[in-house]
Amino acid sequence: MGVPSWVARPDGVEAAEYTVWVTDRQLTPIEGVDLSGVPTHRLPGPLPRAAPGWVVHHAPERRGRTVVHDATFRHAAGGGTELGTLEAVDSLLRDGAHACTDCDAAAVLVPALELGQGHG
Repeated sequence: MGVPSWVARPDGVEAAEYTVWVTDRQLTPIEGVDLSGVPTHRLPGPLPRAAPGWVVHHAPERRGRTVVHDATFRHAAGGGTELGTLEAVDSLLRDGAHACTDCDAAAVLVPALELGQGHG
């Protein structure tokens, strides 16, 4: 599905199209619009359960502190709590929590925290 959008360039704004894949359950038919010509593709089977993207661990060196890691990072293995992205961002809002700077956690989650600053 193509969604019209705009892209900011150094010399101005340019029309663009953002393309995404959607399922039939994500669409609502529009009265009077014929969708019979829209190409469709069946997936080969049920989608696998998505693995959590993040793991939170209690920091052993400091009582009451937690560290959020990318789930694929070696320090994420064993004993942590698996989280989805929104849960990981929420966990970083707690006192004593921080995102690991040795994996993608700080690079991905900290900017997400800053998105809402000054708008609440």
